[in-house]
Amino acid sequence: MNIITKRTVIYYTEQYPLAKTALLYWLKDFGTRRFNTFNKLKEVFGNASIIANHRVIFNIKGNDFRLVTTINFKAQAAYIIWFGTHKEYDRIDAATIKYIDVR
Repeated sequence: MNIITKRTVIYYTEQYPLAKTALLYWLKDFGTRRFNTFNKLKEVFGNASIIANHRVIFNIKGNDFRLVTTINFKAQAAYIIWFGTHKEYDRIDAATIKYIDVR
């Protein structure tokens, strides 16, 4: 799976050092796989949840952090939308939150 915004993941590892190892592991593991459907993704990432707008939510570092992505299975591409603590996640609408450019 091609992760379009790898720079965003690096940014979040700097903002959330407690999640760095787990987030980088997810990046490497997810980036080496191919998924044709959400059900195939769910076989590997059992904690993933799909919501509106093709968004898939991953639990990172147990359930301490949440990663919001959008995935195009046909194009084999994932885009990182948002990352934060579970508590921060509870305050957002994951289906509509906009990507924040971290450049």
